[in-house]
Amino acid sequence: MAARDIHFANRDRRPSPLVGAFLLRVREPKQVGRIKPGCPTEKRMDIRNGFIDTIGNTPLIRLNSLSEATGCNILGKAEFLNPGGSVKDRAALFIIEDAERQGKLRPGGTVVEGTAGNTGIGLAHICNAKGYRCLIVIPETQSQEKIDLLRTLGAEVRTVPAVPYRDPNNYVKVSGRLAEELDNAIWANQFDNLANRQAHYATTGPEIWQQTEGTVDAWVAATGTGGTYAGVALYLKEQSSKVRCVVADPMGSGLYSWVKTGEIHLEGSSVTEGIGNSRITANMQDVPIDDAIQIADPEALEIIYQLLHRDGLFMGGSVGINVAAAYRLAKEMGPGHTIVTVLCDGGARYQSRLFNAEWLASKGLQMPQVTT
Repeated sequence: MAARDIHFANRDRRPSPLVGAFLLRVREPKQVGRIKPGCPTEKRMDIRNGFIDTIGNTPLIRLNSLSEATGCNILGKAEFLNPGGSVKDRAALFIIEDAERQGKLRPGGTVVEGTAGNTGIGLAHICNAKGYRCLIVIPETQSQEKIDLLRTLGAEVRTVPAVPYRDPNNYVKVSGRLAEELDNAIWANQFDNLANRQAHYATTGPEIWQQTEGTVDAWVAATGTGGTYAGVALYLKEQSSKVRCVVADPMGSGLYSWVKTGEIHLEGSSVTEGIGNSRITANMQDVPIDDAIQIADPEALEIIYQLLHRDGLFMGGSVGINVAAAYRLAKEMGPGHTIVTVLCDGGARYQSRLFNAEWLASKGLQMPQVTT
């Protein structure tokens, strides 16, 4: 049996083996040539066909400091290594290509979306690669790094006040109205477009199953749209009903209470971006959920700083929620288990906030002090 494709955080990264034939464009690279004569070995070149063929097939990284502390293998799916820098590249690609297949998006068209940032970034990259316009509506509370990056990528960006989903001026609803006003435009509608979770059912889930050789005991992830959690959970449960599927939830979100009580109650707040929700999206309907874990910001921050200073991984806020929940789950399940979560994006998009002592203090938070 081949060695598992699990990468250790303090070791050099090897190219990961590709998972079989995927739906749509996340697939095995084309064999475009061979090493020229005179080279010591003859290999097939691993060359991807542009930005789109680079999406997916990310490695699993063993989070050594937390794995050693628990006796488990805590593994992070390294989605920050996607070409657009986040897990959202997968959903962005599936949403656009689903609209193309249905004839809803034609050459020269416009993709409109309301997003906390990363989906918009993925959409902007893919729109550039395919020749579409991109219009993004984003809450003004999101990090300036994300807003600036969207504009650099050529997206038209409209910032709006952060208001609840029930408000007609919520960023998601504003984006939907804008899409209706334009010719040859689609509303990506990532929260309720099932092409989102299909991206992860078709790619992320199979990758995790193959990379762990089917030994995964638990899958835990936060949800915003629900696409990543849902797609992976649906796939893994089909492979083995024994895999525990657990929702990680920040304070200020209602998903933890929904899992525990069947009702949505909002309590507290969080500085994390792009995760948590006050409603159940279409992507989260009829999805296996075995449990939920609620994580407060101080716990998530401690994990983010530990990953940086002990594992060398510079991660964003949602990763803190995900890995903190995986760490708790590992301690609950006991040594010898394999727990997989997702490393959604890197820390550079949050440097002015999560890694800024003054900004953290303004939110009543302290910068963690981690000894190496």
